[in-house]
Amino acid sequence: MSFRPRDLADRMARRADAPDGFVREKFARPREEARAKARAFLEKYPPAAYMSEVESWRELRNGGIEFTMRRLRTAD
Repeated sequence: MSFRPRDLADRMARRADAPDGFVREKFARPREEARAKARAFLEKYPPAAYMSEVESWRELRNGGIEFTMRRLRTAD
């Protein structure tokens, strides 16, 4: 059974929409504000309870940082 790249892309696109239980919030801030925002997020939603983390980040052309924070909806 052979697969085309398009088949794989379609499968991955369907999976991306599947709920995984995490809430994601995306931010774009200057570098120091980004650090403060991430720190505040982790204090509000502690990783031990919410599995919170910086999911992804990138440096913008203007020197700022764009990042995505994720956490579970509720803590146990």
